[in-house]
Amino acid sequence: MIKMKRPGWDEYFMKVAKLVSSRSTCLRRKVGAVLVKDKRILATGYNGAPTGIVHCEVTGCLREKLHVPSGERHELCRGLHAEQNVILQAALHGISVNGSTIYITNAPCSICAKMIINAGIKEVIYADSYPDRMAQDFLKEANIKIIKMGETDKRERQ
Repeated sequence: MIKMKRPGWDEYFMKVAKLVSSRSTCLRRKVGAVLVKDKRILATGYNGAPTGIVHCEVTGCLREKLHVPSGERHELCRGLHAEQNVILQAALHGISVNGSTIYITNAPCSICAKMIINAGIKEVIYADSYPDRMAQDFLKEANIKIIKMGETDKRERQ
């Protein structure tokens, strides 16, 4: 019998999120998100300008021009975050995300954390950190499970 080396579910879905991030049009950080329920992908999203709006690669980045630090003044960005886009894509296509898990290449900001809570997402798994302590506090207060990739080995779901 041949023993195959297959990625665990968390590794698999995070690899998909990283691939999704390659579609991002953000000049500062490329982020991807995947919503999953019962080991099935519900929707994907990446950060960038809304449909029909000129991308930052054309207009330039206002936050960069103003030297706005990462994690601050989100309202100055013309783009949506990957978490916002994945929730909106599911809504656009009539897909309930209640009880799902979101895989994100970066931890969410506080705005996205509030959306994750109200969308009924039960678990956040992320690869890299993001400088927004309030987001982590919101998710913990709402009893949303938060897992940094690498720490998932302890509970890998086969």
